[in-house]
Amino acid sequence: MSDEPERSPGGDEIYRYSESREFEIAIGDLDLIDAVSEHIETHIGEIAFVLHPIISEHAHIDVHVVEATEERPWHTLVTSGMSARPMTPPDDLGPEHSYLELTMALPPDWPIRHRDRRHYWPFQFLQFIGTLPHEYDSWVWLGHTISNGPDSEPLAEDTEFCGALLWYPEHAGPDFSSLAHGDHTIFFLGVYPLFMAEMDFKLEHGTEALTDRLEAAAITELLNPTRPTIA
Repeated sequence: MSDEPERSPGGDEIYRYSESREFEIAIGDLDLIDAVSEHIETHIGEIAFVLHPIISEHAHIDVHVVEATEERPWHTLVTSGMSARPMTPPDDLGPEHSYLELTMALPPDWPIRHRDRRHYWPFQFLQFIGTLPHEYDSWVWLGHTISNGPDSEPLAEDTEFCGALLWYPEHAGPDFSSLAHGDHTIFFLGVYPLFMAEMDFKLEHGTEALTDRLEAAAITELLNPTRPTIA
């Protein structure tokens, strides 16, 4: 049997999630929360509030919220907790690929304090992605696309976004992308919501073709809920 990894028609390696780990309660790492909070307030701005999961399975993923300002006219969301323990990257990659947190931005008029599913899905999706590699002893990284479940269901009833690309964050500032913590470095990647056609485009043509189109259309981790598909 070949040990060659499964690849998409576009040449990207495909990682599949099979059996999950047994249920385990996760609690927040206070040192990590403090370190990420300080990093956010140094490079982005004052944290207005933090959304905590009620029950945490496999990983306790908090979402820190920096509200929009005149200087930065978008709300910034940043996770902490995904890097509380290492992910499980492929054997040919070193431990520097093991620690990750996520960031996303929302329009200034997005109702960030509402728990309605139509408005709350960005927070839940960040927590979903943050938990995923720990639940399945796997790994997510730059250039990976993550679908909303095995059937790539829409993330809310009023959106056709059904997954996301992890890519460089454009709205967090150049010094935000990494944080030295203990004996390792935590990297921060942007979550770019995608339509099904864009997920399929990436499978067919590869990451570079997709990111070229996203860049040409000025699409970043700042959510534009009314944008057209670039596929």
